[in-house]
Amino acid sequence: MTDLNVYPVRAFQDNYVWTLRQGNNAAVVDPGEAAPVLAFLHAQKLNLTAILNTHHHADHVGGNAELLEHYPVPVYGPYDDRIPTVSERVREGDKFTLPGFGIEFEVLEIPAHTRTHIAFVGAGMVFCGDTLFACGCGRLFEGTPAQMHTALTKLARLPGATRVYCGHEYTLSNIKFARVVEAGNAELAQWEQTAAALRAKDEPTLPSTLAQELRTNPFLRCSEAAVAAAASKHAGHELSEPVSVLGALREWKNSF
Repeated sequence: MTDLNVYPVRAFQDNYVWTLRQGNNAAVVDPGEAAPVLAFLHAQKLNLTAILNTHHHADHVGGNAELLEHYPVPVYGPYDDRIPTVSERVREGDKFTLPGFGIEFEVLEIPAHTRTHIAFVGAGMVFCGDTLFACGCGRLFEGTPAQMHTALTKLARLPGATRVYCGHEYTLSNIKFARVVEAGNAELAQWEQTAAALRAKDEPTLPSTLAQELRTNPFLRCSEAAVAAAASKHAGHELSEPVSVLGALREWKNSF
């Protein structure tokens, strides 16, 4: 089997269109715009075989229609009429083999950022859109803190070596917030140095790993005493449940 590679094709200011390549075949995750994807495919002489969408936001699906004009491929996405270009609707537990690849993906439903948000898990990877970020989580546009806690807990059960491919380059700003929340976390300080060095070279900080997220991401550490204490202090009252801690952290981060 030809080796699998994943490339970060940049879109807009800070989006990544994760592009899987195996041999001459390519598949893309969350193509918010088509032009950079088409340029990459043409430069590398690749044939697009599939599109994967995690949620309906335009910066993740806006390039679907133009890509389909050039490559009439299946589009995998959630049951959500707001993505009319999806041809293969998938939900929790569904499995499919990626066309042109020897990879099976399983679907996880992780609503919170949007009500129909999904993730694709396979080959030691998770493509999680805007739910789990490196050292952060997505805003609660259509969901609740309880839903986000459930979604993150589901992702946290994946093997620690799972590579986390999220939708945006938010790592440094997320680390800055996390260091205020959990100032005593030495691994966060090291992660900040590493991430800053990568960005100074204009290189992505992603993917991270789930193990790294469990050690550094405050939204996955809501049961840690230091994280709960910081959230309680900011909220002005004691927070004892992880869901309430997460809700307070998300509100705090919104205005950080």
